[in-house]
Amino acid sequence: MKDRPFLFILATLLIDAIGIGIVFPIMPELMERVGAASNAEGSLWAGLLMSAYAGAMFLCGPAIGSLSDAIGRKPVLLAALALLAADYVVMALAGSLWLLLLGRLIAGMAGSTYITATAYIADISTAGEKSARFGMIGAAFGIGFVLGPALGGLAATIHLSAPFWIAAAMSAANVLFGLFVLPESLPPERRRPFGRRELNPFAQILDAFRIPNLAVPLLVLFVFEFANMVYPALWAFWTREVFGWSTALIGLSLAAYGVMLAVVQGGLMPLLVRGLGEFRVLVIGLLAALVGMVGFGFTETLVGLALFLVLAALSDLAPPLLTAMSSNRVDERRQGMVQGVIASLSSFASVVAPLILTFVFEVYTDDEGELYMPGAPFLLSALMVLAILPLALRLGRATGLSLDRP
Repeated sequence: MKDRPFLFILATLLIDAIGIGIVFPIMPELMERVGAASNAEGSLWAGLLMSAYAGAMFLCGPAIGSLSDAIGRKPVLLAALALLAADYVVMALAGSLWLLLLGRLIAGMAGSTYITATAYIADISTAGEKSARFGMIGAAFGIGFVLGPALGGLAATIHLSAPFWIAAAMSAANVLFGLFVLPESLPPERRRPFGRRELNPFAQILDAFRIPNLAVPLLVLFVFEFANMVYPALWAFWTREVFGWSTALIGLSLAAYGVMLAVVQGGLMPLLVRGLGEFRVLVIGLLAALVGMVGFGFTETLVGLALFLVLAALSDLAPPLLTAMSSNRVDERRQGMVQGVIASLSSFASVVAPLILTFVFEVYTDDEGELYMPGAPFLLSALMVLAILPLALRLGRATGLSLDRP
């Protein structure tokens, strides 16, 4: 019974991932429905929607994390789930880009689902349990990305809005479930006051970077999340451009990635961490990201796509390890704040990255452009990962670790 709250949080994040993944395969058609004239233009509009979601989460994330430090995790988590259900209804009814934009802003405000869930796990986990449990979060998302894109691709054959109605129903059901079965993880004596400074995301981020030994893992995580946005921002458009895939095939490829993500983070990562240590596994994840992104930059074959998709899944070893390293550097009273800052940094990356990466994609796939190279955004992301490798090595030295010593 003691693991029931952890299992509920995993179920919540699974449903959240299904709701996110259910949209990916239908994005090109959704952009056509609201007036995009071409695949390249649709990718730019989709990037705008992703940036709107991330911008709202950036502004609200730290405040929501700190609010959960002040009033508890349960009420914040359930309110976020209810707001997500409302957002999916808006998306289902949207017939214009501006209404879709409103829906993405609402979803970004509800981003406390992930923030508060990770703070909840930090509350109920020991320092030694955190990396494995944050890895299980990745596994839950992986399973969600198996079910979500597959479900989205199939449901869209009935009607383009059907995936949103399914996601709304799942979120609403989970609110009712959590209302009755989820205990509060943060007792009153461990809470901290919520002040005006908590409403300023920049102040919260600066505060977090001033905490000793926290700046490097936060910076590495921020740049990695920026680079890794190339996959959600462009996968549907890149596979459509390079291979001419249908919505169903895009959904199946994302489902395959989700299977690999669940295996890597839920099964492989705990074994690797026990055998090699967190630092070595982090470096493996970053190197896999670098090679995979370079590969996607040049590949035009299905064999290459399959190979580099495996490396993309291995690269997702990095975020849960960096999250655990960050969490272990603060006391229990600041777990919500740190998870909110992590989410806010990720959101800031998600504001800027889709705009830049989709712009690069549009430039290098434009019929009138001088150079046709649809993989260019992946190469740009690879350069970012290469830039943070020295920082990752510094992170290991700061904790007395090296590649030749666990």
